[in-house]
Amino acid sequence: MKKMFALGLAAGLASLAACNNTPQEQAADNIEANSEAVADNLEEMADNANTEAREDALENRADTVRDMGENKAEDMRTNDADTNLSNGM
Repeated sequence: MKKMFALGLAAGLASLAACNNTPQEQAADNIEANSEAVADNLEEMADNANTEAREDALENRADTVRDMGENKAEDMRTNDADTNLSNGM
């Protein structure tokens, strides 16, 4: 149920993000939505883990996936998409 909600939420966010956004902004929003869905799935797996160590490892992966998604999305928003250079040159 939670997985379906997360995927539905991601699809809804992606469709809302399409309103009056540049392709670069849409791509950044999609990156965030996808990483959030993956992180939610990892947290769901952590809830069902059979050991405390496995649960902690999955929760750490979920945090890492979220952080990476946010960083990639921010990079997409602030950098030149054609060159992928931070300074835009």
